[in-house]
Amino acid sequence: MSAPDSSEPNRRLKMADIASMVGVSTSTVSRALAGNPVIPQALRERIEGIARENGYVVNQQARGLRMQRTHVINVAIPLGHESGQLISDPFFLEMIGRLADEITARGYELLLSKVAAPEAGWLERMARSQRVDGVLVIGQSDQHEALNATAEWYEPLVVWGGAAEGARYCTVGVDNFAGGRMATEHLLALGRRRIAFLGPPQAPEVALRYEGYREALAAAGVAYDPTLTATTHFTLSDPTEGVRRLIDEGASFDAVFAASDLIGLESVRVLAAEGLDVPDTVSVVGFDDIALARQSVPALTTIRQNLAEGAARMVDLLFRRMAGEPAPSAMMQPSLIVRQT
Repeated sequence: MSAPDSSEPNRRLKMADIASMVGVSTSTVSRALAGNPVIPQALRERIEGIARENGYVVNQQARGLRMQRTHVINVAIPLGHESGQLISDPFFLEMIGRLADEITARGYELLLSKVAAPEAGWLERMARSQRVDGVLVIGQSDQHEALNATAEWYEPLVVWGGAAEGARYCTVGVDNFAGGRMATEHLLALGRRRIAFLGPPQAPEVALRYEGYREALAAAGVAYDPTLTATTHFTLSDPTEGVRRLIDEGASFDAVFAASDLIGLESVRVLAAEGLDVPDTVSVVGFDDIALARQSVPALTTIRQNLAEGAARMVDLLFRRMAGEPAPSAMMQPSLIVRQT
């Protein structure tokens, strides 16, 4: 059977046209073009060939509406605690890349949303938009209550973050308390006793790292000195503020535990500029193990979060939830990566 007359103005081949040409139902054509194995291979190949020869392209948006699926996953980054932080932050870039690889490998697309200074209801609106099949959130920020409220009725939601008390949402993340303790214990084992902590304590993950730091000091019988805790932001313009303040105030410290690799790397740079040798005079440990930590000179000692494993777990849990399967939170163990600082 011949193809429809292409001389008709603006005439585009429809699925019904292919069905007529092959002598099958429209639903059979639809299943064949979707790669459904129920349709015999020879028939699938014939239908695909006719579609290809006539320039027919499946309308994925229309198919999604029929199937009640958009095949899009929203990756959201709430920045209530740090509105000036950029998506170009090395941690975000690496995590987004890992998630994108996992999502696209399943035949889905990624929609990225930076939510600076989140307004009330932002996550609920995102979940109810019908533009996506699920939501992945990178970081709890100060949005614990918003996450809990949405998790009460919206199943396909998975959050990268710490095990916050009272959380009713599904989380994937490293044991931040153990990581903070591990970093501090390493510095104590080097003979350091004046260990500074740098980071934004209002971020739940950082708060847990800080608790681990305090716990390790207490276990070693080292008195906690509040003057060695300096609020330091994740923004690219501010990661030096904490160590700079300690230096300007004349604080006596022989080590730095930085709540992120970015803060750690910038601290190393400032210390070197001030003539304080790293690691002979001041030892530095970061947190994350981003690519820059391995490539810096000197290479940064850090606590590793396995982002490849974390992204894979997040996407796996999300798809299980999308399928209506049970999918509890998952916690990974951190590891100490000793390098040159």
